[in-house]
Amino acid sequence: MTTIGLLHPGSMGAAVGGQLVRAGHQVLWCPEGRSPESAERAARNGLKAADLPQLLTDAAVVLSICPPAAAEELARTAQGYAGIWVEANAITPQRTARIADLLPASVVVDGGIVGSPPTGGKRPTLYLSGQNSIDAVADLFTGTDVHPHLLGPRIGQASALKLSYSAYQKASRVLAAVSYGLAVDHGVDEELLAIGGKRPGSYLNEVDYIPKTAARAWRWGPELLEAADMLRDAGLPDEMLRAAAAALARWEQAKDDGRMDLAGALEQLRRLPG
Repeated sequence: MTTIGLLHPGSMGAAVGGQLVRAGHQVLWCPEGRSPESAERAARNGLKAADLPQLLTDAAVVLSICPPAAAEELARTAQGYAGIWVEANAITPQRTARIADLLPASVVVDGGIVGSPPTGGKRPTLYLSGQNSIDAVADLFTGTDVHPHLLGPRIGQASALKLSYSAYQKASRVLAAVSYGLAVDHGVDEELLAIGGKRPGSYLNEVDYIPKTAARAWRWGPELLEAADMLRDAGLPDEMLRAAAAALARWEQAKDDGRMDLAGALEQLRRLPG
């Protein structure tokens, strides 16, 4: 058994932590400042509450799985931690490198999770990169529904892969929602779906996913802005992703709303944020 710290148990983090518990590890989480929903997710997945100093003392490995904007501040709260820090957030390689600098006593492993939370048979991939301990992190997930994949020795490779995929996948979801909303306004939505149906795998065929996109917008928008920054730094056009993030901002009232229907999602999409 390995003791693992999890900061913080959102929908992805809690499910990943639950997989580690079922694999025989002890997973600690810090309830200070967290919501009742976080506490419920932690309890449901068998996580054990601990204050932050205890978590950092007892955990041989810490998984950082949080909204992108909070990643560096979270690392600052752990300065002095001397174990393995898995930076598994959707942030740019440059930010991952800055976090490694913030944690000189830690072995920092770069991670990127691609796929849905590992519940109900879903099996995401955890991409890992770094010079040290990536095999040890991968071994933690033996027998779980989280599949580790080792990329190489350079910090930033996993982060770059995650954002490269997110740039396509999440922006495509936004574009499908906007396109469908436009077709609805002109009474040609059924015809649009018929066209999309001729292209297997097109997000145009998945209108039931539009409310799910709305509920995830509060997380996806910052992730697309991270990807836009990475494009800018590479000399590639970033305007498309910034526009997609602006569209997602129109769903800011839909945070984790599992009851929203398609009509409600389209109605919110037509409103300006604020």
